[in-house]
Amino acid sequence: MVDAKEILLAEPRGFCAGVDRAIEIVERALQKFGRPIYVRHEIVHNTFVVNDLKEKGAIFIEELDDVPAGATLVFSAHGVSKAVQEEAKARGFSIFDATCPLVTKVHIEVAKLAKEGYEFLMIGHKGHPEVEGTMGQLSEGIHLVEDEDDVAKVNPKQTELLAVVTQTTLSVDDAAGIKAAIKARFPNVREPKQQDICYATQNRQDAIKVLAPQVDVVIVVGSPTSSNSNRLRELADRLGTPAYMVDNADELQPAWFDTAARVGLTAGASAPEVLVNGVIARIKALGAVSVRKMDGVEETMKFPLPKGLKMIDPATGLEIEVRKAPETGA
Repeated sequence: MVDAKEILLAEPRGFCAGVDRAIEIVERALQKFGRPIYVRHEIVHNTFVVNDLKEKGAIFIEELDDVPAGATLVFSAHGVSKAVQEEAKARGFSIFDATCPLVTKVHIEVAKLAKEGYEFLMIGHKGHPEVEGTMGQLSEGIHLVEDEDDVAKVNPKQTELLAVVTQTTLSVDDAAGIKAAIKARFPNVREPKQQDICYATQNRQDAIKVLAPQVDVVIVVGSPTSSNSNRLRELADRLGTPAYMVDNADELQPAWFDTAARVGLTAGASAPEVLVNGVIARIKALGAVSVRKMDGVEETMKFPLPKGLKMIDPATGLEIEVRKAPETGA
């Protein structure tokens, strides 16, 4: 590294309320019902988090056939299709739904408008579990558009009642471009009253827009499967700053910092702060001498847990905290 050797921390970064809630659901289920607890799909897209929960007794599965009768099952933060919900219920599992409430909001909107006769265009990435879950709320009448080219090709059965919904973890700018193309082709399309892209995705992308022009390289802490983490790296790159995504400090390459006086550091919404701290320590070992947290939006949102997992202290009548909310400060 050269000269100043400063690390700038994006704010906000790391865990969002939906991720925090999903992890806590699995941890409370383990504490209340004992191991194993079965989780359909990775609870959130982060290798460290998933491995930590595996060690505590969580078993991650993709097919319900792999869940034994009478087991406790948790749906991941990304949500599941109606078919998965109904099959799990029919099999008699004890179910806890860790779907992010902001994803559930999209599911409710789809169900409500479908009853009114609407068809849907869903902006999202094919194969992502959130997209599969949202599109799976209906048996027909919902069409995936991944980019502006797809908008020209899509053929809904009717266009009088047409609505658009969005995967919550997309690039805000990319989604806006696709929405504009949809609006140009289908002028009467109905858009959600509040945008579907979640507050945490928006805030982390806004922070990158402030951070990237001030640094020589950007490091994003996140797993390859994490949609919102990938979007952060792409955004920094698009803004003209070299950007790299790492699962942990071991993946950092010294050559990235050869000519970097200032390093920008952020983390996707499913990446815990312990990994950020590990990256800071590694960059310091490569020559960084100071860490500075940028000003940014303070996130205070917290989502309630399912009733069956709340644990009350009989002495005080207060809810028992199983885990502390992760720190987002330096």
